[in-house]
Amino acid sequence: MRDPLVTNRIIVAFALALLPIGLSGCSSIERTDRAQTSKRVDISDSIEVPVILQGTIASEAILDGYEPVVVHGYGLVVGLDGTGSTDIPPAVRAHMIAMAARRGIGSESSGWGSLSPEALLDSLDTAVVVVEGVIPPASVEKRMFDVRIYAYPTSGTTSLEGGRLFTTELVPVYRPDAGRRLLPPTGSRTPASLASAKGPLFINPFADPGAFGADDIDRRSGLILNGGTVIKNIPLKLRLVAPSHTRASIIQNALNTRFRQEPGQSDPTARGESDESIVITVPPSFANNTEDFVELVRHTTIRQAGAEGVAATISRYVQENPAAARAASWRWEALGPRVLPVIRPLYETPSELPRLAALRAGAFLDDPLVTPHLIAMTANGSMDSRQQAIMLLADMGHDPRVDQVLRELLNDDDFETRIEAYEALLKRRDPSVVRIMIQDKFVLDVADSNKPMVYISQLGLPRIAIFGFDLEVKRPTMLVTWSGQFMIRGDLDKENVEVYYRPRNLLEGSTYWVNPRLSELVQVFGHATVADNPLPGLDLSYSEVVSVLYQMWRQGYLEADFRPEQDRVLAAILRQRQRELVAERPEFDTDVETPTTPSPSGTEPHLRPGGVVDGLP
Repeated sequence: MRDPLVTNRIIVAFALALLPIGLSGCSSIERTDRAQTSKRVDISDSIEVPVILQGTIASEAILDGYEPVVVHGYGLVVGLDGTGSTDIPPAVRAHMIAMAARRGIGSESSGWGSLSPEALLDSLDTAVVVVEGVIPPASVEKRMFDVRIYAYPTSGTTSLEGGRLFTTELVPVYRPDAGRRLLPPTGSRTPASLASAKGPLFINPFADPGAFGADDIDRRSGLILNGGTVIKNIPLKLRLVAPSHTRASIIQNALNTRFRQEPGQSDPTARGESDESIVITVPPSFANNTEDFVELVRHTTIRQAGAEGVAATISRYVQENPAAARAASWRWEALGPRVLPVIRPLYETPSELPRLAALRAGAFLDDPLVTPHLIAMTANGSMDSRQQAIMLLADMGHDPRVDQVLRELLNDDDFETRIEAYEALLKRRDPSVVRIMIQDKFVLDVADSNKPMVYISQLGLPRIAIFGFDLEVKRPTMLVTWSGQFMIRGDLDKENVEVYYRPRNLLEGSTYWVNPRLSELVQVFGHATVADNPLPGLDLSYSEVVSVLYQMWRQGYLEADFRPEQDRVLAAILRQRQRELVAERPEFDTDVETPTTPSPSGTEPHLRPGGVVDGLP
């Protein structure tokens, strides 16, 4: 299990991830040399690692392909309302014309014969953009990731609102430079693609489309949530620091013992190709969680015999050195179910970090005895431990106790805890959370909670979560936004509310009478009326629906908390800052109370329009 706020924070990592690609070429397979095979191995020639990692693969080998892979490419955004531009350099224009032709633009057989690539680029309803993304380490084909879009730097594009990105090829960024932004290559200099990207853009949802030019919000950039797709497996290899056929064989056997070849897996998990290189294949069960797989590989014990003794040594060490708790958990998980009798006594140890490490390993290894201890931690642990316990409970087997506790946590006073409980229940397919697909745009989740809240995902799957089945728009209502393009009016004596919407490209709008329940409104906002589903709808994009909800909350028509996903990241940052502050002041006497200023209820950090953050200096 990953720590909270890590696995799906790829966009946050993007700012820091301009790292070398590290894609190794295939080495030729060397013939076994008998003298070399029988040669005594000097195991002192290893990597300097913390004590907790001694005897693991990480102490003798380096993983190539473990870094995030930064990719980019030129793309074309269509569907703009005259806010695009045609001014791009000749080399980029030629590149885009060739790309459009490969995609069938101008071809009668593909249905685009009436539109040439040149005419498409010459329209002010299109814009050439740069697409950037970060492929998570060791990703496999079809894995999805978020991408960022921005207008070509020197172009006259003024806004990407309402746009959709045509399928774009993404290539690795070679020689990344953290000090300056590198534009994608063109022509023959373009390397092979590793991923592709497409989909509707997610522009800052706190921007008022009608306020263009009157605020400082950047409309020339946006995101596509889960818009990138890996099209080639990222090579993953172990490179021994001290080449040895014997040692490579031992490591290969250790990994294949721990990670058996699964159905549908073309190659064994570890396959030696020389005395210094072992090719690693990610098992299908880890296809969407390669980060965890890599950690397990690194923490795998090379000598598989005596796992119980190794586990006991780790147990003693982590109790004396609680800071090594996460590494201890990885090592136990990599050793497998044989460690359970050794770590079970730690389920009740008073020290929270070793206890959590043991519980995490026990949960990963499907030990049902961890359940009551995790339930207790959701009530009595620190904030981080409570969230970890909830995440671990999400993966436990069917247990009415678990479901009941998680449902109760939907009403917790802490918004992060409520969100973790909701995601855990969603994972467990509990009926307390109802999922509704809004066509191919986004998902709407409705959770049974007496603490009204609207939660907006801004990474990964486009998602709106409403806490409270009966949450309604407050009446009387008179909401006007987007310079009059969108209005909601409701009276106390009327059963439904009146919704008026005029699309940007039309002179007249339409009026709809809708149930004031927020979940019903969101469905009408996002639904597109089509022949096989003729229900009325406004056909708003995910970004536009979020913008409407934000305006409803901002103007006081939603009596609920409003939480963009960044709030969880910011809350975690604040907690980490507080821990660092305490660690930096050891000179305080233990009997002296350090004054603190608690935040009033409901005043945790919020993201304000324009990306300004409340609660951070």
